[in-house]
Amino acid sequence: MPRDKLTIGLIWCLLLALVLAGCGGKSNNGSKDTVNGAPEPKVTLTMMHLWPAASSAQQNKLVEQIIDEYENEHPNITVKQEVLENEQYKNKLKVLSASNELPDVGITWAAGFMEPYVKGDLFAPLDDILSGDRLRDKFVAGTTEAYMVGGKTYALPIELNISPIYYNKDIFAKYNLQVPTTYEQLKQVIQTLADNGVAPIALGNKDRWTGSLWYMYLADRIAGSDTLKKATNGTGSFEDPGLIRAAAEVQTLVDMDAFNKGFNGLSNDEGKSEFVNEKAALYLTGTWELPNFTTNPDIPQEFKDKVGFFKFPTVAGGKGNINSWVGGPGVGLFVSEASKVKEEAKAFVEYFVSKWGEDSVTTAGVIPATKVDTANSNLPQLYVDLLNELNNASSITLFADVQMKPGAAQVHLDMIQALFAKAVTPEEFAAKHKEAAEKGI
Repeated sequence: MPRDKLTIGLIWCLLLALVLAGCGGKSNNGSKDTVNGAPEPKVTLTMMHLWPAASSAQQNKLVEQIIDEYENEHPNITVKQEVLENEQYKNKLKVLSASNELPDVGITWAAGFMEPYVKGDLFAPLDDILSGDRLRDKFVAGTTEAYMVGGKTYALPIELNISPIYYNKDIFAKYNLQVPTTYEQLKQVIQTLADNGVAPIALGNKDRWTGSLWYMYLADRIAGSDTLKKATNGTGSFEDPGLIRAAAEVQTLVDMDAFNKGFNGLSNDEGKSEFVNEKAALYLTGTWELPNFTTNPDIPQEFKDKVGFFKFPTVAGGKGNINSWVGGPGVGLFVSEASKVKEEAKAFVEYFVSKWGEDSVTTAGVIPATKVDTANSNLPQLYVDLLNELNNASSITLFADVQMKPGAAQVHLDMIQALFAKAVTPEEFAAKHKEAAEKGI
C-alpha cells in the first residue's frame, strides 16, 4: 500500500476510535453501562431481612418486586438476599456484628436497639441520601428522628405502626359480645369466652415482646403515657405504683385463663396461628400484620372478612387516654460501614425506601413511614380505619424493648416472660427493672 494511503487510513481509524470512545456513557435508563469503553464492573449487594414468604407473604413479595425492578434498571448489580424469621434475624445480626461482617444492607430497629451498632461504627450515616432529591421531605414527621444518634441518621424507616387488638367478629356475635371500651368490659369478654371453652387471647410469648405489649398498654392506661415513657427511657422508674399495678393486672389475666394454652412456650407465629385458625378470639399486635388480614391471597377471604379491631380500653381511675397507642416507627434499612460497595448500597437503600413507600399500601397493605396519597386508592376498610386512627393518635409510645438500652431491654423481656409465668411478683418485676436502669446497661 502506498505511504500516503496508509497515512490516510490510520487517520480515519484514529478518528473512528475517538468517535466510538465518545459514545460510551450512559444507557437509556440513566445508569452507566461502560467504563472507558468496557462494561461496568459487576456488583453484588448482600441484603438480610425478616420477611419469610411463609409468615410475611406480602412483604416478601414486595421486596422481591423492588429488587427485580432495581436489577432491571441496574444490570450490573445483583442483590443477594438472606431471609430469616424475626428472632433468628436478631440473633444473626449480633453474631455478624461481633466479627464486623454485617450484610451491605440490613434491617434494624430504632433507638436503643440501634445504638450499640452505631457506637461500634457498624452502621454508616445516611444523611446524604435522606436529604437527596428522591427522599427529601418524604417522611412522615417524627419518623426518622428515632434513627438518629449524635445528630446523624443511621437508618431509614420503612414502616409506621400502632398496635390494635384484632378480634374475630363471628366469635363475638356467637356469644353476643360487644366491643369493649373499658378494661372491666374487656375482662367480661374474656370471662365469657373462657367459660365457653374458647381461648380469649392468642399469644406466643416465647418471643416476649408480644407479652410486653399487654404490659405496656396496661401501664399506659393506668399510669399514663408520660410515666411509661419515662420508665422505659430511664428517666423514671418501673417502681411507680401505677406500673406495679399494671404488672399485677397481667397476672390477673393469666389467672383468668385469658391466653391460649402453652402461650409462654409458643413463638409469635405459633400464637398468631391460634387467631388465624379461629381458635382464639383476640390478638394484640402491630399493624405490620395488616397484610394477613387484608391483602394476603394465602389467607382465606372468608376469615379476613371476620377481622375487626378495637383500641385498648381505658382503665377506671387510670391516667391513660384511649387514643394513646403503643407503636412508632417500624423497622428501617441500614448500610454497613464496612461494606466494600457502600455507595452502591446507599443508592439501593434510597431506591428501596422510595419504592416501598409508593407500593407498600396497595401491594402489601403496610402503613409506610413515607407520605403517601391514598385518596385515589381502593383500600380495604380495615386499613383505612387504622390509618385514620394513626393520624388521630394522641400519643405513640415506642415499644419498650426497642426504646431501652440493650441490657435493660434484655432484662425487660426476661421479666415479661417471668411475669406471665408468675415466676416473679409485680414488685420483683419492678425491682429488676430498677436494678438494670441503675447499672446503665
